[in-house]
Amino acid sequence: MTALLYTLGVVTFVLAILVSIGLHEFGHLIPAKKFGCKVPQWFIGFGPTVWSRQIGDTEYGVKAIPLGGYVKIVGMLPPGAEDLVEETTYDEDGEPVHRVRRSNTGLFTQLISDARAAEWEYVKQHDTDRLFYRLPWWKKVVVMAGGPTVNIAIAFGLFAVLFATYGNPRDEVVEPVVAAVPECVVPVEEQGRACTADDPPTPAAEAGIRPGDELLSFNGTPFSDWESFQALIRGNADGDAVIEVRRGDEELTLTTNTTVTLRQTSLEDETLTEVGFLGVQPEVDFATGGLVYTTAQMGTMTVETVEALGQLPVKVYEVGRAVVGLQERDPESPVSIVGGGRFAGEAASSEAFPLTEKIVTLLFLVASFNFFIGMFNFVPLLPLDGGHIAGALYEGLKRGMARLLGRPDPGHVDVAKLLPVAYVVGLAMLVMGVVLIVADIVVPLRLT
Repeated sequence: MTALLYTLGVVTFVLAILVSIGLHEFGHLIPAKKFGCKVPQWFIGFGPTVWSRQIGDTEYGVKAIPLGGYVKIVGMLPPGAEDLVEETTYDEDGEPVHRVRRSNTGLFTQLISDARAAEWEYVKQHDTDRLFYRLPWWKKVVVMAGGPTVNIAIAFGLFAVLFATYGNPRDEVVEPVVAAVPECVVPVEEQGRACTADDPPTPAAEAGIRPGDELLSFNGTPFSDWESFQALIRGNADGDAVIEVRRGDEELTLTTNTTVTLRQTSLEDETLTEVGFLGVQPEVDFATGGLVYTTAQMGTMTVETVEALGQLPVKVYEVGRAVVGLQERDPESPVSIVGGGRFAGEAASSEAFPLTEKIVTLLFLVASFNFFIGMFNFVPLLPLDGGHIAGALYEGLKRGMARLLGRPDPGHVDVAKLLPVAYVVGLAMLVMGVVLIVADIVVPLRLT
């Protein structure tokens, strides 16, 4: 049963991500068609075609390697400059086919020439007004931003539902209500073990504090939040402790003496310090909120994701070192879809997770991956969508300045000249993807 649930979790996660990728590509396809572009292909996956169907002038299908997707929009690259030669031949149906060839050679020159020629393989005589590069700059931005925007919209929708119902695990609300009272004081270096006869009872247990008690004051000082209560305890050393609690409809005054023990000063600072200790664990809830709350949280996520993207090459390098055994893998390191699938499988098969927690964990994973996919695609480098958006914005700025200054229209920006950058970025993405997939198999992170 555990293996079946694990497999079900993995398959559900992978299918959800593939659906998200398909919707991403529709985010490009729909506005492209709306603006009159020719879109001959929409596919999920790469490699050999598993299934496809022709609808209108677009072939929709699924390929064998489910590691992405693409939509083919004709005319992404404009014809080149003077050293490009456009020629017309005819296909087997007698339709004229326009091709572009370059008269000179050179590694990058040839790569660009081949890319242009491949673009124009799809162009027929009646398609000259359906080419992407001919669109106004703002329409290009809409088409290219459509894909990642869909991913971010999916993430927003899922987060909004989760934050409004389940709460946000990233935003804990610690209440001054007792959730548990440990029986004994266990040294910090031995945390997690059972109590023994040599362990002294916790001051809270001696005072008779019970789970469910609402904490009202400490040594006559009232408080309304857990942090204030904790600060009063830690500053009390081994002194007297008079604690007022509300238990049901009663208000009780309980007495004891706090003890001194080593504890961390905060979650961020692992330094151990001698502080007063009572021995109560608070109730922890997750903050909830609606659309405004979700928007604010995603704003914070955006800043964090931009910072993470800036550190991504270094993080992947460290993951690579972990793969070959040179260091431990950082629990906060990035994961591939393989790692995400492992998390989903572990959540689905864990006996510690009730059904609600399993579903919530899966939805959080899908939302998080969609948000990252969307943000990553906005990076302004080819071959990512953000590279095309940057080119369109530059074109709009360049042509707008020419109009403002009364100069001749400079024409379309030739993004083909940036293809060498695209090849380097594409290779880097491939290497990082392989490293993360291998790491998620060899040195995987665990959900629990």
